Amino acid sequence: MKKTITALTAVLMALNNISIMAQNKITQTAGRNVLGEFAPKFAELNDDVLFGEAVWNDSTLSLHDHSMVTISILLGKGLVDSSFRSHLEMGKKHGITRKEIAALLTQAAFYAGWPNAWAGFRVAKEVWAEDDAATEKERFQQQMIFPVGEPNTAYAKYFTGNSYLAPISKEQIPFNNVTFEPRCRNNWHIHHATKGGGQMLVCVAGRGWYQEEGKPAVRMLPGDVIHIPANVKHWHGAAADSWFAHLAFEIPGENTSNEWLEPVTDEYYNKLE
Repeated sequence: MKKTITALTAVLMALNNISIMAQNKITQTAGRNVLGEFAPKFAELNDDVLFGEAVWNDSTLSLHDHSMVTISILLGKGLVDSSFRSHLEMGKKHGITRKEIAALLTQAAFYAGWPNAWAGFRVAKEVWAEDDAATEKERFQQQMIFPVGEPNTAYAKYFTGNSYLAPISKEQIPFNNVTFEPRCRNNWHIHHATKGGGQMLVCVAGRGWYQEEGKPAVRMLPGDVIHIPANVKHWHGAAADSWFAHLAFEIPGENTSNEWLEPVTDEYYNKLE
């Protein structure tokens, strides 16, 4: 069992490193590409300082928030030009949604000027135009590095609402990414084992719920880890107003089996919100 815990810890550390690399690091070469020969010092400051560790890769702010700040400043200075569009496109890649950019530009209008806001909206509408055709599933996928996966048809009868399953690894410690549409949750169930066993959930995106029988429901947010003991009745799923995804690790044990029980009714679920 100790080896299993050590292996799981290693997996979590690796996943954390992957997440940081994928979401909190950017590399810029525009300075050297455009001005490397003409102004090498400026190119160095642009690529290695502004977009390097000193500013954009300072983890005090997420890349999402770095983009929000930069867009606000450019708008305030009236620089609604190609650089503004580039930062909108970068911000979209960093997770800024259409609702968020609309809210930012609306608030900024009162401080940066109505004409600047109008100009900003014209560009933002073009950058986020393709979102009109994007599904909620596709937009949720942009929030995490793991795939949403395919419809979870094999276990659909044990879920209320639609869920998706993406196998992440089948080696050493097999685990999957499970995604829930808003209000989707699995039935009450038990992971049986005579020794060891149980399950571990690592929340990766959205908001969800976890509850053990006889205990209050626990809200799950990205980065939360839920340890589910063997032989404990429980359920988990998405919040009513949010998609939700977690990695699911099955803990090795002896005589393991899953017992699916009754659904979590709407009446019971609605009391959580």
